[in-house]
Amino acid sequence: MFKYIKNDLPASIVVFFVALPLCLGIALASGAPLFSGLIAGIIGGIVVGALSGSQIGVSGPAAGLAAIVLTAIGTLGGYQNFLVAVVLGGIIQLIFGFLKAGIIAYYFPSSVIKGMLTGIGIIIILKQIPHFFGYDADPEGDWAFFQVDGENTFSEIINSINYISPGATLIAIIGLAILVLWSTVLTKKSKIFELVQGPLVAVVLGIVYFSVTSDDPTWGISAEHLVKVPVPDSLESFLGFFSFPNFSAISNMDVWVTAFTIALVASLETLLCVEATDKLDPEKRTTPTNRELMAQGVGNTLSGLIGGLPVTQVIVRSSANIQSGGKTKASAIIHGFFLLGSVILIPALLNMIPLSVLAAILFVVGYKLAKPSLFKTMYQAGWKQFVPFVVTVVGIVFTDLLVGISLGLGVGIVVVLIKSYQNSHFLHIEDSGNGSHKIKMTLAEEVTFFNKGAILKELDSIPENSYLTLDVRKTRYLDNDIIEILEDFSSKAKNRNIDIKIISERGEIENPESYIEFFNLRPKKTA
Repeated sequence: MFKYIKNDLPASIVVFFVALPLCLGIALASGAPLFSGLIAGIIGGIVVGALSGSQIGVSGPAAGLAAIVLTAIGTLGGYQNFLVAVVLGGIIQLIFGFLKAGIIAYYFPSSVIKGMLTGIGIIIILKQIPHFFGYDADPEGDWAFFQVDGENTFSEIINSINYISPGATLIAIIGLAILVLWSTVLTKKSKIFELVQGPLVAVVLGIVYFSVTSDDPTWGISAEHLVKVPVPDSLESFLGFFSFPNFSAISNMDVWVTAFTIALVASLETLLCVEATDKLDPEKRTTPTNRELMAQGVGNTLSGLIGGLPVTQVIVRSSANIQSGGKTKASAIIHGFFLLGSVILIPALLNMIPLSVLAAILFVVGYKLAKPSLFKTMYQAGWKQFVPFVVTVVGIVFTDLLVGISLGLGVGIVVVLIKSYQNSHFLHIEDSGNGSHKIKMTLAEEVTFFNKGAILKELDSIPENSYLTLDVRKTRYLDNDIIEILEDFSSKAKNRNIDIKIISERGEIENPESYIEFFNLRPKKTA
């Protein structure tokens, strides 16, 4: 796990700075104690990070659950009663994992997952604009279009024009300039700039700026524009930050309804994030989804027992980890220890970090998730990919994550039902002797994302030292998701000494350099 510590340690620092305001902001948006968000972040990093099979996913409190938590605390009669629902929700997630419910992750279309990533990137940018200019009426981590402060995403941006803080804006612009310079120029000049991450430099500079200008009425940054970590006076007051479940409320049916809601929503968000992070992973590793559900279940059970919010795997922290060069789960675990150590040892120093600097860091994360070039790529992939992609993006921006995903998924299913039937493939082992296997896979006339799970399972089961013949002569519609599976499998095939020959109407080819290019060159059929 520590083989790539030179990559994981710098990445964990960036994830820490991204996670810190989100843990606090989500707790505030949920109507929960601020420390509960930090507990969830620590548990998500250390416990879930250690148990998870994901190498680059990062867990913590989820913005998608904030509205559920806010409502449940009032409905259940207090936060301690709500914690019972968190514990039960974690146990239900464990049951989901044992029942192998994680398989549903394979049935989200690629266009919807890419739409989710892009939509979240746009949301991050839009939500951080007010914080960038020093207007912090809405807490960090409130990703919904209709906000807890009564405004919406766009009205909040308009309002921020009237409340610009010169000092917060100036250090945010300087911080953003450092981040851009770091990633585009300096990291190419010397290894030291890869080890010392730009976000760390921006945060340190923000703390220095706050200290130097604290007495300046114009350029100084006031307390409401800084991170607000609870500061304990003693060990006793620190222990007082923890809350414990009131298990006498376990007979309340509303507690069980809330528990099942938490388990279902947290599991869906986790599986969506797993699919998305696996797609972002440069090494194309596959996360075991059932193990992930069980890891999340343990995390939620423990978080609820000591007063934390529900946790899920979250794309903002996970993508920041990937973008910063994180290689293994050590990054997620170390970020959890950073959260724990910092709130114990240096909470006063954390409270000197301007929120506008952290907004600049999140700007960069958001832009890398929502690059304009992706819209062009999806458009060129055809309307069957582009329409669900756009619907997902728009749905996430104007509602919330799960509603946007549901809209995109619904459109994706309609598109597929219009264009194809649920056909798949058949597999034939032609020869198996002397340790060598000749396998022929013939794809059906229509192959869609519904067939992802079956084809992925067949490909992963092919033994080493095999020769795979892929016959697509009868295939008239091959979903982009299947092409991406073949593209990802090609790198695995090289490691397992598997040769692949494609038989198509254009002829035969062995071990093509790019499956995407090969299939996009296939002649289009007229109706």
